[in-house]
Amino acid sequence: MKFNPFFWICLSLILFSCKQLPVSNYQIIPEPQSINYTDGLLSWHQNIKVFFPEDLGQEAELLKDYLLKDFGIKVLTVKNQHDADILLDLNAAYKPVKSGGYKLEVGKRVITINSDSNTGIFNGIQSLRQMVQKREGEFIVQQGIIADFPSFQWRSFMLDEGRHFKGKQVVKQLLDEMALLKMNVFQWHLTDDQGWRIEIKKYPKLTEFGSFRDSTEINHFNSNVFDGKPHSGFYTQEDIREIVNYASDRHIQVVPEIEMPGHSSAAIASYPWLGTTGKEIKVPCKFGVQYDIFNVTDPRVLGFFNDVIDEVITLFPSTVLHIGGDEVRYNQWNSSAQVKSFMAKNRLKTPAEIQLFFTNNISNMLHSKNKRMMGWNDITGDKLHEYQSDADAKTVSQKLADGTIVQFWKGDSSLILSTIKKGYEIVNSYHEYTYLDYDYKSISLSKAYSFNPIPKGLPKDMESKVLGLGCQMWGEFIPTTESMNLRVYPRLAAYAECGWTSAEKKNFGRFEKAIPYFLNRWKTEGIIFGPLK
Repeated sequence: MKFNPFFWICLSLILFSCKQLPVSNYQIIPEPQSINYTDGLLSWHQNIKVFFPEDLGQEAELLKDYLLKDFGIKVLTVKNQHDADILLDLNAAYKPVKSGGYKLEVGKRVITINSDSNTGIFNGIQSLRQMVQKREGEFIVQQGIIADFPSFQWRSFMLDEGRHFKGKQVVKQLLDEMALLKMNVFQWHLTDDQGWRIEIKKYPKLTEFGSFRDSTEINHFNSNVFDGKPHSGFYTQEDIREIVNYASDRHIQVVPEIEMPGHSSAAIASYPWLGTTGKEIKVPCKFGVQYDIFNVTDPRVLGFFNDVIDEVITLFPSTVLHIGGDEVRYNQWNSSAQVKSFMAKNRLKTPAEIQLFFTNNISNMLHSKNKRMMGWNDITGDKLHEYQSDADAKTVSQKLADGTIVQFWKGDSSLILSTIKKGYEIVNSYHEYTYLDYDYKSISLSKAYSFNPIPKGLPKDMESKVLGLGCQMWGEFIPTTESMNLRVYPRLAAYAECGWTSAEKKNFGRFEKAIPYFLNRWKTEGIIFGPLK
């Protein structure tokens, strides 16, 4: 072949250009707000060095654990930042667009994660975990700069253990996956008709009796088929502290949910005087809405709530306590002479007004303890259920306490607008998009991904009232960890992106290309997951 210098120059330029192209685009879930690639690859072998200020000790330790477990990379601490391969930079001068944001820069020799907060640094570490690739014995990261922040400040996953108790290790694994996906609120549904799962020292029967049921309804609601197996379990206060600390280390706020005034059968089975009828009952084995309800007109019952809340808030540093407040049947209130007398004395005309009156008393109680009340959107007084008559559900003179966070799950989306117009902040958990107990025919992965916490038609100046979104794993028909995981994954990743990534940047095709990182991880962790469409 005749030597042609022009040919060889062109070939060299092509080869050089190819080497400068990204090894691949970053495949990160949730998708960062901004990525700018630069030429070149950063590579290292088995050992790397990290520098961090003392205030980032917890985040640095987790980074070490992650890199060792994920890649077998040993991380050494250095005292001089100029010796570092990874630099964690807590810098008050860096101001992300929203709290929890960070800047991650992969340079020629050093990876720098910069933020004004520990949470931002932690979030940057989660992105870095997804950027590292192993190739021919080397660990490679494409050079580039990420500037990132969450679209919404509330990105929650709810686990219902009132129906099926799961235990500490299952909860910790969920928290680990939430952290990697930058979800920051774990809503813990600890009490319901079918089980009371949190130790309250002043009322030991709540767990002695309320945490146990004889059997469990199976197949579906109203099947009247039962498995015949006793079910029990609860968390001691020491267990609770351990899990709350575990979550806090991962920058996840744990919000306890203590149901009232409905979904109360397990508590009433423990202490019959809490109920409206005063009769002894057993913890229900059947699922669905029960008739038993707290007698909120009895001062002893209000004292019970005060005592329970006092113990709960010593365990949970969260500024928010969720009271449930959903699916209340008014039958027992309507039949009670004591309740009717209370209504007349307090000029309450309907059972819905009793509930609002009680809910506002709980709000005042929480406010006095420097806590904020949250509840499902039933607490607004809007009629949501067919078993509530129009007359019973009507509210005339009552208004929900100011400062309440309303978690919207049911009803026409216009109710969100009307709730916001009244001055309340909301978390959007509309059931048709966010209920993980629904099968994949009802909520496919792509439908979950399409969810926008901002409802259509909401004026721009009201969007800030939408704190974010929640996805809910209701526990009736997930008796095993495997059955739960099948519903949670991979949809949890979709909800994480709905809460973090701006709507205009969301792209399901790109999401599908990024999900294999998590599929491989879940397989390694023994997590069973559902369909990918």
